[in-house]
Amino acid sequence: MYLLLFIVMCLMVGPFLWLLSTALKSGHENIFAYPPSFIPQDITLSNFAKVMETFPFWRYLFNSTLVAVITVLLNIILCSLAAYPLARMKFRGKNLIFLLIISTMMIPFQLVMIPIYILSLELGLQNTYAGVILPHATTAFGIFLMRQAFLTVPYELEESARMDGCNSFQIWWKIIMPLVRPSVVTLAIFTFVMSWSDFLWPLIILNDESMYTLPLGVNALAGNFSANWRLIAAGSVLSVLPIIIFFILMQRHFIDGAMKGAVKG
Repeated sequence: MYLLLFIVMCLMVGPFLWLLSTALKSGHENIFAYPPSFIPQDITLSNFAKVMETFPFWRYLFNSTLVAVITVLLNIILCSLAAYPLARMKFRGKNLIFLLIISTMMIPFQLVMIPIYILSLELGLQNTYAGVILPHATTAFGIFLMRQAFLTVPYELEESARMDGCNSFQIWWKIIMPLVRPSVVTLAIFTFVMSWSDFLWPLIILNDESMYTLPLGVNALAGNFSANWRLIAAGSVLSVLPIIIFFILMQRHFIDGAMKGAVKG
């Protein structure tokens, strides 16, 4: 089992470490040497500095951060609000509605991309943050995840809250949401990674370079410096670092939720 985990770790982490190694190599090193040299001979940070000077890195970083943060907040709020009645309330057709929502997970985004693009143009959302954010403001996966989390909360807590005079919104916000915090963090991590690394939809809806996100900026960098792989590697590393930092900050809640679920099981 440990050998299998080690192999999977090498497959996942190895390309990023090689990317980091290329970004740290100086100009006189041959990055295509055989046998390949994993450890740089002369470590330099000049590639990162040159990338930041070459294209508006901070502007792209701001765009990506704003889009990712708002997308995460909208997913947490909207998916939780949609999942709460599906998990805690009784009404006719509840299971059918949930089944229809889950069935949309089998439809790839590329299939509905053209109608969404036409609708975005009619609403004047091209080259706007709303045009990038709204198509991903809620997902069927998020609704499914939050519904399953809400089902684990004992109904006695909800009944006690109603006896104390709480309405459905207060129960959702003050009782249910704090109890499913690990699931909220899980949804936030998955949504942040999806939003931050999204390339296809921003490429379609944006044609103003000042609105580009980091993936689009790195793609433009590859076009401008197709022969300088050190700069391309440095730009790629900079675009991945926020995802790693976000996961490190959130992993404690993520692991705590997994451990509690394992103990409860």
